[in-house]
Amino acid sequence: MNEESLKALLQSVQQGSCTPEKALRQLKDLPYENLEFARLDHHRALRTGQGEVIFCQGKQPEHIIKILKHLGSKENNVLATRLEPQAAAIILDHFPKAHYDQPARCLLLHPLDEPTIPGKILVMTAGTADLPVAQEAWLTARYMGHDVDTLFDVGVAGIHRLLEQRELMDQAEVIIVVAGMEGALASVVGGLVEQPVIAVPTSVGYGAHFQGLAALLSMLNSCASGVGVVNIDNGFGAASLASAIVRRIHREN
Repeated sequence: MNEESLKALLQSVQQGSCTPEKALRQLKDLPYENLEFARLDHHRALRTGQGEVIFCQGKQPEHIIKILKHLGSKENNVLATRLEPQAAAIILDHFPKAHYDQPARCLLLHPLDEPTIPGKILVMTAGTADLPVAQEAWLTARYMGHDVDTLFDVGVAGIHRLLEQRELMDQAEVIIVVAGMEGALASVVGGLVEQPVIAVPTSVGYGAHFQGLAALLSMLNSCASGVGVVNIDNGFGAASLASAIVRRIHREN
């Protein structure tokens, strides 16, 4: 339950179209619902502006199915991340109208709505191999209500490809930079723009790349100011941070 749905419920009680008893039944699971194997935080959207998201890695499909059913009964949409194709096939049998994005390994219980929050987020990648992480970031930001532009394959191996995109970068309020190898793109972008830059190192590269550790350390040691760094391959975390920044900018006074 988010702020808008809670306001609507309270207004319906005030107007007499909903009885207090019915409203109480809808609120009884706040702040959380105990499923024994999981405690679903229905209060998260009210506290943070971002609703509960299912992290599927390590979870059994039957547990994911039950969580989706319970969250879906109270939310307009539900996002599940790090869902492997084998598990997704099982889950889609129970939710045939759900959308599964295999590159991003994400499932949406319902199609995406149109953006509802002013401002733009830009997701960009150094290379095509970084697209799965970028897709997770894009889908997460769209799920959270944002207008999201994308800019792919503009890494430092061909810096002219990036420099031609200044107008697109200027239109964004937050820029997410997804890069593997040595992770240099985040520093370059950070030195070109005034917006906050969120760097996402990916586990893309040759042996001494150490599954993303080289890119992570490079981004953490960026000489460009204003660059924040999330964990390796964490497109979801980058989008969540970008969402928090943009929502704060456009918060009603």
